[in-house]
Amino acid sequence: MALDDLKSALPDYAKDLKLNLGSVIGNSDLPRQQLWGTVLACAIAARSPKVLAELEPEAKANLSPEAYTAAKAAAAVMAMNNVFYRTRHLLSDPEYGTLRAGLRMNVIGNPGVDKTDFELWSLAVSAINGCGQCLDSHEQVLRKAGVDRETVQEAFKIAAVVQAVGTVLDAEATLAGAQDGAVSAAV
Repeated sequence: MALDDLKSALPDYAKDLKLNLGSVIGNSDLPRQQLWGTVLACAIAARSPKVLAELEPEAKANLSPEAYTAAKAAAAVMAMNNVFYRTRHLLSDPEYGTLRAGLRMNVIGNPGVDKTDFELWSLAVSAINGCGQCLDSHEQVLRKAGVDRETVQEAFKIAAVVQAVGTVLDAEATLAGAQDGAVSAAV
């Protein structure tokens, strides 16, 4: 199981991440599609090759082809939107907020899956990418659709843990490569 492989790859100093990874994915109360769509979208957004390679096959096995594509689409469109809307929000000139975005985001209106699931995945990706405006927007849509705060929080807990696991594993791979290079240079 990929989840066990990821947990075993984490170093001892990241024991909390091992426990949290098992908890947020292995013991989640989210319905299967919401869970695995969130996991896949977050694995893509985390930009960690190891995390994506380990979690993608399990996500694909747990999602319909439409949900699998929609989760990837959520990661894709939010990669663009999070940069755009975060930048617009951070600029001190409020006039940028009055300008037409002019970016295609058709998938948000017709994601091919339940809109609530897509919104949840978009919120989780926005948490990883740090866009407060997108977080607020998606949270409001979810709450208006009757999604409770616990479900919303479950999505950004998954985002936090997947991102942290990717950060640690990528750092360890980089450090191991640097050590291998130092050993080669010394020989």
